[in-house]
Amino acid sequence: MTPLRTIIIDDVKLIRDELKTLLLEYPEIEVIGEAGTLDQAIELITTYKPDVIFLDVQLKEETGFTLLEKINVDLKIIFITAYDQYAIRAFEVNALDYLLKPIDKERLDKAIARLKSGGQDAVVRKGGRLDYDDVIYLMINGSFKFIKIKAIRCLIAAGKYSYLYYGERKNKDLVSKTLLEWEKILPEQYLVRIHRSTIVNFEHVERVKKQKNNCHEVYIRGIETPFIISRRYASRLKKFLVR
Repeated sequence: MTPLRTIIIDDVKLIRDELKTLLLEYPEIEVIGEAGTLDQAIELITTYKPDVIFLDVQLKEETGFTLLEKINVDLKIIFITAYDQYAIRAFEVNALDYLLKPIDKERLDKAIARLKSGGQDAVVRKGGRLDYDDVIYLMINGSFKFIKIKAIRCLIAAGKYSYLYYGERKNKDLVSKTLLEWEKILPEQYLVRIHRSTIVNFEHVERVKKQKNNCHEVYIRGIETPFIISRRYASRLKKFLVR
């Protein structure tokens, strides 16, 4: 197996040195660089395009999430955190893995094993819904990306997959989650099923239009075609409907 080219990103040099020492025991890992700031990390990732990064959640006044929003490189990520329970909840949904500081050798073994397996045995969610301010880590069109829950505008069923509209993107993206899986983890006070094939975020609704047949059309910001609220779900959505 060709070693996975790896960059360590943490603002504490002691942590970077400790992790580098631990990773020397894994022939499948080749550390090609390290960064202590967001700018350094962006430069290294852009230049070397690593296979893997070990990423600290908190980088001085920035976060690892900020870094991932600024790069466009297909890579695997193992997160490092000291205490951030909010982040851990997000990782448990669909992340490759995370490590708690101080880094435990046995836990690192498991993270490397996941890397070797291609990330197919991703960390299993322990239950509970995400909060509206949480972040989810998803495979989108062949690449892993971070998506803010509040940025999700609409989800449309596509068999064992679903189409996702998020952020300011005009196009929909295919993700490997069914609508039922989404419904189990999304904050139901914001993201609501309006049809067997559609979940919408009512924070992104521009208007709801009542039709003559007593049905309603929902218009989502940035999406030209409206969605229909089926009769099955209409009674559950009265508090959201604008007449």
